[in-house]
Formats: sequence, C-alpha cells, structure tokens
Amino acid sequence: MSIVLAFRLALSAALAAVPRPHLPADLACITMNTKNLPLATRQSPLDSVSFTVGGKAAKVCYGRPSLRGRKMLGGEAVPYGKLWRTGANEPTMIHTSGPLAIAGIKLPAGSYSLYTVPGPSEWVIIVNRSITQWGEESNYTDKVKAQEVGRANVKAESAAAPVEKFTIRAEPPGSDATALLLEWQTTRVRIPLSQ
Repeated sequence: MSIVLAFRLALSAALAAVPRPHLPADLACITMNTKNLPLATRQSPLDSVSFTVGGKAAKVCYGRPSLRGRKMLGGEAVPYGKLWRTGANEPTMIHTSGPLAIAGIKLPAGSYSLYTVPGPSEWVIIVNRSITQWGEESNYTDKVKAQEVGRANVKAESAAAPVEKFTIRAEPPGSDATALLLEWQTTRVRIPLSQ
C-alpha cells in the first residue's frame, strides 16, 4: 500500500469519527426565486449551520451578504430600529427536529423564519411561522406578522475583529449548542438556545 493511499485511508477514518449532527431530510434549506436569481450567481451566497440542542438536530439557512466597503449595520441598508431579514435573499430559516427555545421563545419541531431589529446595544429577535415569503422586509406584511411565535431582546457586543461576510454560527459548534452567534461588521449578537 502506498504512503498516499495509507494517508487517505487514515484521514477518511479520522473524519468519519468526527461527530456531526444527523439531519433528517426535512431540515434541508429552502430556496426561492431561483429562476430569476440562481444560487450560483447570487452576490450573497446561501449558507447554513447545523447543530444539535438536547440531542435534536437543527439547521439555520441564510444568505451571507458582504460589507464590500459599506457600512451595513446602522447604515442605509440595515438601519438601527428597523426590521431586517437577518441575511439576504430568502428570510433566514431555522429548521428543528425537536423542541427548541431561541432566546426563550419556545418552538415545537418545525421550520421558522428569523427576523431581527438591530440596535447599537440591543437587538430584537423575532421568530415567525411563515417561511414562504421572500426575505425583503417589505414582504413582512400584516399577514406574515400575525404568524409571529414571539419576540425577545438580546444584547449586542463588539466583535473581536471586523467580520466581512455576515456569519451565523453555533456555539459550541456541532452538538449541544447553547447559542447562535450572529457576526458582521464589528458586531456580535449571542442568541441563547435551550431545549
């Protein structure tokens, strides 16, 4: 057996041993408007983060806008005190295979949209049952608003270093996450997760 083949086999075995949350097929990211806005050509690519809470799989799907030299949070594109889709394109969506509490908002298994109202020191987290509307804030109609599960306030803090691309990550990564971190520009928002 060659050294290269032995290395590849050892690497494959090591990667297979890394725990990853098992995601049911119904936790796949939902995309919209792909005929007019194909995924491959979007300036804000679709991304996702998978994790578990209390042994149940969850996934957040979102568009990742970039700063590209612009002030976004607190600027014209994402002004403080105004509703934001928390990403780009489709609304940010959370899919969970079991009960989950996001910032204290209790959710049964299912799919939800996540909106926020950014502020310099505090953000409003909004969880909504509606996942069929395009993400633009003008599509957050009274009919969509009526499907809100709840709202909660969380603190904003300074990021250790500037973040070019909007990022959502689980903390700790992978299994038994206790928070979702939203990071962009020079801001970090920690959203508590629990069962």
